[in-house]
Amino acid sequence: MRRAIALALEGVSGNQGGPFGAVIVKDGVIVGESFNRVLATNDPTAHAEVGAIRAACRKLGTFELHGCELYTSCEPCPMCLAAAYWARLDRVHYACERADAARAGFDDSLLYDEVAKAMPERKLAFGQMLRDEGLAAFQAWLDKPDRTQY
Repeated sequence: MRRAIALALEGVSGNQGGPFGAVIVKDGVIVGESFNRVLATNDPTAHAEVGAIRAACRKLGTFELHGCELYTSCEPCPMCLAAAYWARLDRVHYACERADAARAGFDDSLLYDEVAKAMPERKLAFGQMLRDEGLAAFQAWLDKPDRTQY
């Protein structure tokens, strides 16, 4: 956890992005780490947790991180939480809570609230189109005999 916090401070001092750092650990060894790089990359998805997951997956040569744990300087935002689930991490450890982040200007309450709403009630407009044509990709996947399940 101390490394994740140090990374958060490193990101702030280098004006890379917000005050967030994260590490992925497997068998007591750090296999991926990152700090928030949103400002440095102009990428709103360049959060510390996502960067650490990407680094760990590259290092381990896999898209699943079974047997790994995430240490993050703050409770993950909804995007990073979803990424942790997709990566199939065993556990998430965090230092600060989402309320601490909100006090520092990083309030994710809108996202938590929006996810719970039905699509027509969300602030971001959604519209479905060309579903029948879009289903062709799913059928191609189902027909592919050598697909990798994940």
